[in-house]
Amino acid sequence: MSENIALRAQGLYKVFGRHADDAVAKLRDGASRDDLGGATAAVIDASFEVKTGEIFVVMGLSGSGKSTLIRMLNGLHPQTAGTVEIGGTSITGVNAAELRDIRRHKVSMVFQHFALLPHRTVIDNVAYGLEIQGIGKDERQARARKITQIVGLAGWEEKFPNQLSGGMQQRVGLARALAADTDVLLMDEAFSALDPLIRREMQDQLLELQSELGKTIVFITHDLNEAMYLGDRIAVMRDGRIVQIGSPEDILTSPANEYVEQFVQDVDRSRVLTADSVMRKPRAAIHEGSGPHAALTVMRDEQLSAAYVIKRDRTLVGWVRDRDVLDLVRAGKKDLTPAIQSDHGAVAADTSLADLFIPSLESALPLAVQDPRGKLVGVIPRVTLLATLGGEPDAAASATPSPDPLPTAMVTKALDASDEGSTTTAKEAR
Repeated sequence: MSENIALRAQGLYKVFGRHADDAVAKLRDGASRDDLGGATAAVIDASFEVKTGEIFVVMGLSGSGKSTLIRMLNGLHPQTAGTVEIGGTSITGVNAAELRDIRRHKVSMVFQHFALLPHRTVIDNVAYGLEIQGIGKDERQARARKITQIVGLAGWEEKFPNQLSGGMQQRVGLARALAADTDVLLMDEAFSALDPLIRREMQDQLLELQSELGKTIVFITHDLNEAMYLGDRIAVMRDGRIVQIGSPEDILTSPANEYVEQFVQDVDRSRVLTADSVMRKPRAAIHEGSGPHAALTVMRDEQLSAAYVIKRDRTLVGWVRDRDVLDLVRAGKKDLTPAIQSDHGAVAADTSLADLFIPSLESALPLAVQDPRGKLVGVIPRVTLLATLGGEPDAAASATPSPDPLPTAMVTKALDASDEGSTTTAKEAR
């Protein structure tokens, strides 16, 4: 198994009832779930890989097979067919002792209804997995206290589960799984029993923990918004089968079939899509040393009223307006610098669409997108932003982002009358 793959599932089937092997053979031959007689197919030919350090979300409606699937990943439900590997170790066909060892050291689980030990305090619940691993009391208590602080339970270590709210009980369950320090963390509808406000708080907490600890997480949910918020990638299940795997943006913008399309139609696109997913290639960008004559030539040819200015390595410097550049040309200036405005208002590629509205309204140009090194990687015309939020991301692909440029005749006349001493050509300026 690749070092970057923490978990791999290949061709998983789970059939309940008699003659399960025969049912698998029928399914492989194209039979439907209704053609299996007394057998019930909960999972059908599920295959996927989970990368180290990612949150992989499996989502679907009740009866889709998602909870059965996650229980196959730690052996709670033995697979009828197929294989599961965790950290390069197969859990398929291992004996009971080996499976217990895998659960202690390689995969832990957070349940929907907490599954806490009522007679144990918070700290002892958190330390339970370490106790099962055979770790000494002092070490497991120290590790458990550290984790309780990380999940926001400091000061509650000696309380019992019945003294805690539902959200705090779930924090204990999460802390217990984290304290075990396994390779993979499975979370089965972990937040669905919580009130909406507490649920969102726990989602935020999970993402904070993920950024700090870098865990590999398989998260089960029936809530699409939760899946979109948490998932690095999402697997959508229907009737026991995985019908699509992709990033939240892939699922939202390129649904694999009508079922997925209907599933995502009410999702708030502004919270899922990012600048990177809607940006376009700039129609033109002017190099900092090009000079006013070359800059104005580019804007004339592209019918732009303004353009971004970049260094040779595409680092964003600022922007210029055609009127300001025209004034430099008429004055016979060779340096573009006096016309460059530095308030480019560029945004990061991972900025959500919801956070682009105000910058887009305030920008005189299509909104600039830059990478962490400050390089210009794309632009977002306002009409593209609006069209994407309306569910039609391709409608604005060719939209003209810079209205009302100076009349071509005026610009051409000024260029013809200007000092032609500059050797910088329009082609070079691009």
